[in-house]
Amino acid sequence: MKIARVGVGHYENFPVASLLCPPALRQPVRAIYAFARTADDIADEGDCAPAHRLDELGRFREALVAAFGGAAPAEGPWSAVFDALARALRTHALPSAPLHALLDAFEQDVGNPVYADRDALLDYCGRSANPIGRLLLHLYGVDDAQSLRQADALCSGLQLINFWQDLGVDLPRGRNYLPHADAARHGVDVADPRELRDTPALRELVRELVRWAASLMAEGAPLPLRVSGRAGWELRLVVHGGWRILERIARMNYASIVRRPKLSFSDAPLLAWRSWHYRAAWFQPGRLA
Repeated sequence: MKIARVGVGHYENFPVASLLCPPALRQPVRAIYAFARTADDIADEGDCAPAHRLDELGRFREALVAAFGGAAPAEGPWSAVFDALARALRTHALPSAPLHALLDAFEQDVGNPVYADRDALLDYCGRSANPIGRLLLHLYGVDDAQSLRQADALCSGLQLINFWQDLGVDLPRGRNYLPHADAARHGVDVADPRELRDTPALRELVRELVRWAASLMAEGAPLPLRVSGRAGWELRLVVHGGWRILERIARMNYASIVRRPKLSFSDAPLLAWRSWHYRAAWFQPGRLA
């Protein structure tokens, strides 16, 4: 799950169970995160063969089914993950479908598929990113259709931001999330992602894809104003954190294949100020250079 590539030992774009998260929700948020991070590492880290990764993910899914069935976590490398998840299931009645959707996405990652167009990539985001937003809304007690749509737009937007931020990391590893239809329109050959280099055509492609991500962020931007309390404030920071990455990509003339833009502590005052003055109408793709 490229959900902002967060975690212990992993670069963090966005907070996980931060100080703004309501204290009563920190345990389930950490449990969801640990579940997703562990499964993502099974799919994506190390040098295991794809068949071994899929077998491990299958056993991980079996442990998930057992947890929802009320079974005690089995001893093993994932016992702490499922012990925490079982506690969250008991106290917050987490739905199973989003967690299974995440595992579907991780299994897809193992195959390192080609994404023919934007619809195919959004379908992947619908399983790799959107379930996290829906799980968080469940914890916040928010379940109306409009909020769910806006959460999906934000999560897919954040996922796309991470893709365009990580070009210089993913492409040398053979991972390519550039939609082939868009790449072909710009004359960018993505047949072998390891061979891609910084060119004016690639920058124009990234520029267009950044605008696409920005449009999704704009679509979901009203959501933080509709979530009350500390959770709403945390969402404001997350949204502005993602937008700040887009600004950094734009300011480096969309050459994120050369250097990975990231947030730093120096961004904190600006993000705090923008979050305090949060307006959904502020998020417009035209603000990016």
